[in-house]
Amino acid sequence: MSQLATWFEEAIIGCCQLRLVHVKTLLSQYDLGMTNSVPYSILDISPIPQGFTASDALRNSLDVARHAEQWGYTRYWVAEHHNMTGNASSATAVLIGYIAAGTKSIRVGSGGIMLPNHAPLVIAEQFGTLASLFPGRIDLGLGRAPGTDQITARALRRDLLGGDDRFPQDVRELQHYFGPIQEGQAVKAIPGAGTEVPIWILGSSLYGAQLAAHFGLPYAFASHFAPEQLIDAMQTYRNLFKPSDKFASPYAAFVMNVVAADTDEEARYLFTTLQQNVIRMRRNTRGQLPPPITDLDDFCEPYEKAAAAHALQCSAVGSLGTIKKEMQRWMDLTGANEVIVTGQIFDHAARLKSFEIAAQAAQALHLKLSV
Repeated sequence: MSQLATWFEEAIIGCCQLRLVHVKTLLSQYDLGMTNSVPYSILDISPIPQGFTASDALRNSLDVARHAEQWGYTRYWVAEHHNMTGNASSATAVLIGYIAAGTKSIRVGSGGIMLPNHAPLVIAEQFGTLASLFPGRIDLGLGRAPGTDQITARALRRDLLGGDDRFPQDVRELQHYFGPIQEGQAVKAIPGAGTEVPIWILGSSLYGAQLAAHFGLPYAFASHFAPEQLIDAMQTYRNLFKPSDKFASPYAAFVMNVVAADTDEEARYLFTTLQQNVIRMRRNTRGQLPPPITDLDDFCEPYEKAAAAHALQCSAVGSLGTIKKEMQRWMDLTGANEVIVTGQIFDHAARLKSFEIAAQAAQALHLKLSV
């Protein structure tokens, strides 16, 4: 009897252990298959570091996007800028095609296309082509600023008839081109018609928030360089949102600078690249992305350092633990549905590591199952 009892005891323990392993496996599969409670994405301007070329910057962007896909990022956006020697993302639609072709599943889009620079039909055809080549993976974020100086804006769109005062009409025109062709429609976007490319409204003021809410579109705030109205804009967008045929409820994202490293000290050192860049922009002495420096006080006056700190207040700089805390703090402040991170770091390997740590921090914001 004792042997039989022992056998039963071992059998019961074995079954329990197998069941526990099975339960853990199911929970693990469920957790991996869950939609992120807080999706996280990347905004890139393809920075050109000092001593490098635009070709280097574009290849680096594709490399970041490929890693981002592995690290669970939802989307990879590139931004339109012109006449800036430190940015390689001016031909935004072309760059989106390059990145989408070099990746497999991550969404790729614009953060954003500066619509006053372009005829809506041209953008509809460009993004309709991208959506036809990469179905279900293309986003179109739209901004109303020129993304450059006024002289360059005139060179881009010489008559300037499509200025920011026409922005709402241009957005509606784009939506029309992406929809099904209507009977008697004289002008059609081919490719473009029927693709229903998702449109986002981007902004750094209350204007974009109000427009996105009125049109029932998703909204992203450029708080990485203009944080002043971030909280007000998020509240305005949610309060004024009108459901549309595409979105029944508001969906908002914000952009924050993230410079992450193994230690807080190393991250602060890397962050001096972005601080220098902001200071040089205010001095109107833009250039290629500078290497980090050991003492920012040797580079600028105290008032310049303070101004840069104000502009870059929506930033997380530090090790993984620090990034987690700051990311959570800004998520709590904004109540956003998604966090978009950006990071201008001189060394490409350090930039990759920063985005990897940022992904780990964002993953910590997931809702966890309690067993």
